[in-house]
Amino acid sequence: MNTNYQNIKVIGFDADDTLWVNETYFREAELEFAKLMAPYETANKIDQELFKKEIENLPLYGYGIKGFVLSMVEMAVEISNHQVSNKTITKILNIGKYMLDAPVELLDDIEITLKTLSKDYRLIVLTKGDLLDQERKLEKSNLTSYFHHIEVMSDKQEANYSKVLNHLDIEPSEFLMIGNSLKSDILPLVNIGAKAIHIPFHTTWLHEQVGEKEIGNKAYKTITRLSELNEILN
Repeated sequence: MNTNYQNIKVIGFDADDTLWVNETYFREAELEFAKLMAPYETANKIDQELFKKEIENLPLYGYGIKGFVLSMVEMAVEISNHQVSNKTITKILNIGKYMLDAPVELLDDIEITLKTLSKDYRLIVLTKGDLLDQERKLEKSNLTSYFHHIEVMSDKQEANYSKVLNHLDIEPSEFLMIGNSLKSDILPLVNIGAKAIHIPFHTTWLHEQVGEKEIGNKAYKTITRLSELNEILN
């Protein structure tokens, strides 16, 4: 594995579950939704159907909380055979509002690591999701001063990354991406000739999970804490 980072000039960071807690709120919301739908279906079936509905709606709504809430509302109508009450729909909407208004909980070592790295590297954020929600979280995080550029992407495929790097005049060989998702933050970057370091979060959305076949022998490094970057890059 090539772990030479001497050419790196720009470091990109995913936001959700890399800089701060995110997926935990979705898991809690799914549990609340299952409780509301308990009169109509089992919790396991509700989870399965909600996930299918989210994936079905991705091309329409994109990633983020708003699309998730719309999928919950649509699923509630379908599961209940149009019997769900207005009161329950209101409770579903309130789940979404709670998620949107939730505090931003930074992960360990984030600010001190960004402060150190920003002295030697240009730092950027490459995240996906709802623009307004991501902007709100970045503002609440008090981390924006460390970043030269923030890009909210509609998706994180190879073509999306290539477009952003080209727009910012960044050579892939000079770019390092840090993120929690192998599917979105690591493998696409390795495939276009950039470096990537994986920092797993304790829970990963099913849509972001990849198998051994997809990973293959791709060259990337895995760390457990962001502070390990300082040692790796020095």
